Amino acid sequence: MQTTWRPILIKETRKPYFKKLQHFVSEQRQQVKVFPPDAEVFAALHLTPIEQVKVLILGQDPYHDDGQAHGLCFSVRPGIAIPPSLLNIFKELRSDLGCKIPNNGYLKHWAEQGVLLLNSVLTVQAHQANSHQGKGWETFTDAVIAAVNAQSDLVMFVLWGANARKKMALIDTGRHLVIESPHPSPLSAHRGFFGSRPFSRINAALRDAGKTEIDWQIPDL
Repeated sequence: MQTTWRPILIKETRKPYFKKLQHFVSEQRQQVKVFPPDAEVFAALHLTPIEQVKVLILGQDPYHDDGQAHGLCFSVRPGIAIPPSLLNIFKELRSDLGCKIPNNGYLKHWAEQGVLLLNSVLTVQAHQANSHQGKGWETFTDAVIAAVNAQSDLVMFVLWGANARKKMALIDTGRHLVIESPHPSPLSAHRGFFGSRPFSRINAALRDAGKTEIDWQIPDL
C-alpha cells in the first residue's frame, strides 16, 4: 500500500484482526479461486489518494464471477459485460445529467478524479457472493471511512442500499454531505434509486464548496 493512505492505515494492518484476515485470505487463495487478484485488492486506495477524495461511493463486496472484480466497487474492466447494477447506475446518470451509456463499465475515470470506489469487503470467493463477509474486512474499511470523515474538506458520501446506510454512524454530517437511496440492483432500483439524481446533487455541492465538479461521463473504449 505505497500510497498516501499508508501512514493512516499502517496501524490497522498491524492489528491482530488484520493479520488473522490476511491469513484467511491467503489460505482461501490456496484452496479456491478468490477475487479480485491479490495485486488489485487495494486498487481503490492506489487510484484515489486520501487528499484527493471528493466523493466516496460505498459498495458491498466484489463481483464474484470470472474477470469482473478489479478492486473498484461497481466497476469492471474493459471487455467485460456491464453488470446489471452498474447498468442501472448508467441509466440514472443518463436521466440525471444526459450522459451517454458507455460501451464499458471501467470506472477508473471516476477514481482518478477523486471518487473513492470502496467496497465494505475487499475479497470474495469465486461464485459465492458475500462469502468473505464478517472476516475482518469491515473493520478495515470502516477505518478507511473514518479517515475520509476526518478530512477537513467537504466529502460527499454515497450510500446505496441498506448495507451501505449502516455506515452513516461513521460520518460527521455537520461537515460532510450524505446521499442515500435504495441500491441500484435490479431488485431495488425502482424503489427510489431511479430518480434520486445523485450525480447532479454531488456536482452542485462540489460547486458550492468551490471544488471542481466530477466529469461523470465514462469514455467509450
